[in-house]
Amino acid sequence: MNTRVLIVDDSATMRAILTRLLGSEPDIEVIGAAKDAMEARGMIRELNPDVVTLDIEMPGMNGLDFLEKIMQLRPMPVVVVSGITRKGAETTIRALELGAVDCYAKPDGSVNALLENDGGALAQMVREAARVRFVRVASKPTVSPVAQQTIVASRSGSTVTKLIAIGASTGGVEALHHLLPAFPKTCPPTVIVQHISAAFAPAMAERLDRQCTATVKLLESGEILKPGHIYIAPGNDKHAVIGGVDTLVGKMVPGEKISGHRPSIDAMFESVAQRLGPAAIGILLTGMGQDGARGLLAIRRAGGRTIAQDESTSTVYGMPRAAADLGAAENILPLPRIAERALSAAGL
Repeated sequence: MNTRVLIVDDSATMRAILTRLLGSEPDIEVIGAAKDAMEARGMIRELNPDVVTLDIEMPGMNGLDFLEKIMQLRPMPVVVVSGITRKGAETTIRALELGAVDCYAKPDGSVNALLENDGGALAQMVREAARVRFVRVASKPTVSPVAQQTIVASRSGSTVTKLIAIGASTGGVEALHHLLPAFPKTCPPTVIVQHISAAFAPAMAERLDRQCTATVKLLESGEILKPGHIYIAPGNDKHAVIGGVDTLVGKMVPGEKISGHRPSIDAMFESVAQRLGPAAIGILLTGMGQDGARGLLAIRRAGGRTIAQDESTSTVYGMPRAAADLGAAENILPLPRIAERALSAAGL
């Protein structure tokens, strides 16, 4: 069966472009195009699309308000279509936190440039979005003052440098939004590979930094990794790996795609297994495909602790399932329990 798509965009030109990009695919059917939230609401009720593409910068009810209402009243797969300006990137990250499945960055330039440079990217996002199911996760966990004091005391007596490595893809921004606020300012160095366009990675890091007690920033190649810091791979078409001799160092290195991605979760996890062995803690969150499963197994075989998100709280139980099938996950846990288990494994 074809994937049925509704396009929502206030620009007639963009509606035509997106219709052409998706309508040329044999397995995708564009069933309608709405110019604003009001028109889209009626078309969703009437046509019941499999996927909605949503412009988040529209007049009247903006895309974020409309998306929030969709996710509250009638959760469905939404691919956000956004410009790559700073404002557009920040709004896109908020949309992903609200439950949008993916974000399509409208390239700068002419209409012809957009049509020529897409390379099937939007169609692939729509196909993957159609496979998503929606789950409701409890409110974000927090660390109580008593737990904070316990963590500080534990850190002061620790002699082994631990590192937490996290991999995520589809649904990952929303999952990180729930997971990371529970990490205290004394957490072990934490490195994240989230499959996301490089255009949106800085906004994701900035927004998470405002929400978290620990410092969240983009990883810089050659950077010494410090406790109390969470580093996000910038998505700049290089792999994030962990090395160093006397200190832990994050590096961005060139290379072929691994498990279909660059940066690849497998590449990061395997470097963590090699560098830290039993001092590594690997977490694999929601996502499409298998990236990270092999790397999580490498961490477990090296004596590290491993956690995979469970099916009941995963937007897409692809990567965690692959890890479970390989025997890579020591623990398979719902999202609200992952932070506590990871921090406990770190001796906190």
